[in-house]
Amino acid sequence: MLWRVFAANAAVLALAFALLALAPVTLHVPLRLEELVLLLAGLVVMLLLDLLLVRQALGPLDRLARVMGQVNLLRPGQRAVGLERSASEVLALARAFNEMLERLEVERRESSGRVLAAQEAERLRIARELHDELGQTLTAIALRAEHAAQRKGAEHPEFAEMAEIVQRGLADVRRISLELRPSALEELGLLNAVISLCARVGEQTGIRVRHELHGPIPDLPAGVELAVYRVAQEALTNAVRHSGASEVTVSLRCSEAELLLSVTDNGRGLPEQTLAGGGLTGMRERAMLIGAELEINSTAGTGVEVRLRLALNREA
Repeated sequence: MLWRVFAANAAVLALAFALLALAPVTLHVPLRLEELVLLLAGLVVMLLLDLLLVRQALGPLDRLARVMGQVNLLRPGQRAVGLERSASEVLALARAFNEMLERLEVERRESSGRVLAAQEAERLRIARELHDELGQTLTAIALRAEHAAQRKGAEHPEFAEMAEIVQRGLADVRRISLELRPSALEELGLLNAVISLCARVGEQTGIRVRHELHGPIPDLPAGVELAVYRVAQEALTNAVRHSGASEVTVSLRCSEAELLLSVTDNGRGLPEQTLAGGGLTGMRERAMLIGAELEINSTAGTGVEVRLRLALNREA
């Protein structure tokens, strides 16, 4: 790069020397007005020529700097390309930068995998404790209260009221347990788990949740199925809590080449600053972990679309 910049400046200086030595121009002392205008015009031309040559030599660095400023580890695969004709220093810097990005993506993917695995293990532990311990305790209390209500009859209506309260609490415990660890995913597969999720969310919230599921879904690793399910779950949760939507559509389609999950609502859309982070980061990390592409499209007043696209390798 040093020699490129030197060559550009040398070319401009050589041009200036040739013009001064060979041009049929006579300069007087003091300079006449037309001679001053001619010299200023020549100076402007040489400066513009020098700027053009130096910019061409340093342009690859500017492109590399723009790539560095746009890199997002949650969108892997970004690399500095198109610098093949650059100086050796720029090529070496681009190669080092690309290698660093590759290492950072691998480390980010591994660390995110460990964090998400730890979260799922903790969710499983809490779900089992809720179901096995708290659920059994509440069931026993509900049975005792119902038995007491049958014995006492109308004399003590508080027993029937207590039994009803405990039953509602038991239903909440079961709901939380299912949200923490979807048993339908392990027992029935991804397709039926998504159907169960849509039905449960619609029943609990009163929002119309439509599902458009087109299979068959191939056998996928448990981690991939869980990631797809969690993205659908988090997208539905966001639609219910924040969008003000009256209808949500969950679409799961599978072809020979890819699996496509889409969650669309008719709510008010997301604020622009929300698209950069917040609760959506978890979905981006899960998509990155399984090598999928996640798109979140939002327009004010027309709702939000969350789209997860996963390329399928049939042989794998």
